[in-house]
Amino acid sequence: MQIHVIKSKIHRVKVTGADLNYIGSITIDKDLMDAANIIEGEKVQIVNNNNGERLETYAIPGPRNSGEITLNGAAARRVAPGDVLILITYAIMEIEEAKAFKPALVFPDEETNLLR
Repeated sequence: MQIHVIKSKIHRVKVTGADLNYIGSITIDKDLMDAANIIEGEKVQIVNNNNGERLETYAIPGPRNSGEITLNGAAARRVAPGDVLILITYAIMEIEEAKAFKPALVFPDEETNLLR
């Protein structure tokens, strides 16, 4: 049997932009992506602490050390700059593998979105 488990989490980052006219996705500072072991194109669940919205899209890298968190395309309607988000990815694994697995949990600076 396989189960879904948390693989990565970027906890409490602020939205820096919302670009409705982009083709879709979430742009994430590449330093944050690397720290959380998120790869380009990976599915990301977005939890908006300000309005309770939950949505899924895919990650694209933003400039390193920029703190950028931009929702693109239709997802831009579900956030506002300054909203606080939790970004989560999941993996599918065998139960025994999941018991030993340690997710990448990242807690950036809440004001700048930069790694501490």
